[in-house]
Amino acid sequence: MPTPKTILITGATGQQGGAVAAELAGAGFQLKGMTRKPDSPAAAALKQKGVTIVQGDLNDEASLRKALTGAWGVFAVQNTWEAGVEGEEEQGHRIARLAREADVQHYVYSSVGSAHRATGIPHFENKWRIEGTVRALGFPSHVILRPVFFMENMVSAWFLNGDKIYSGLRPDTVLQMIAVRDIGVYGARAFTDAARLNRREIDLAGDALTMTEATRHIGAALGRGIEYVQLPMSEIRKNSEDFALMLEWFERVGYNADIPALEREFGVKSTPFGAWAKRWAAAQQTA
Repeated sequence: MPTPKTILITGATGQQGGAVAAELAGAGFQLKGMTRKPDSPAAAALKQKGVTIVQGDLNDEASLRKALTGAWGVFAVQNTWEAGVEGEEEQGHRIARLAREADVQHYVYSSVGSAHRATGIPHFENKWRIEGTVRALGFPSHVILRPVFFMENMVSAWFLNGDKIYSGLRPDTVLQMIAVRDIGVYGARAFTDAARLNRREIDLAGDALTMTEATRHIGAALGRGIEYVQLPMSEIRKNSEDFALMLEWFERVGYNADIPALEREFGVKSTPFGAWAKRWAAAQQTA
């Protein structure tokens, strides 16, 4: 019986990495989950699913080289809001370069929706440059995934506060979104269907709705009234110019993932926002 291929998942205890690990568990691979906190509850939960936890830091070459040892595949994701725009870009170039040096055969990079469309948004543009590095390194095979705005963001501290959702977007702005669990589904397929998807660059989305509609779904799921409040963009800018530029781009242009085509190709049914909200609210009650 052939030895299972090993996949290193970066950010394994985070949203995307955790979702990919959950989907790949039991799929016939040897999974290594990289985290800076191997003793965390999230790491313990991954161990229960058969994932081998390895300590690693995207800023530490020595730890990355060790984590990459023996890996056939890599799922690479970085976090702008933790590392900063420049820091994230350095991390993205670093892990890709070291993976190539380690003879990784299949590299999956999670970028961002519309990274290729010259958005002018700093944390989109840096991912486009990381994509360029992934292409240029010449991996035997690679896949670039471009997920749009996470549904989970709508209930993060950036948006939800008490019985109000705050944002700089107009109430009628339509925004494509995706559930993190669905990113895990597509991320897993990037490995289980590696040969067919080689060199593909795929925008990922699962639903499209207005801020008013999203707020109504969250309120219904929680069983109480939730109000949407549009903030002046000047207020958003006080906290983050990058975030403000993204919201302005959402209003002017917006993502353009082809959700029906995506579902047809992969044979999946994306999670609608309303269903996601109910699942999220139920989890809050049991947490």
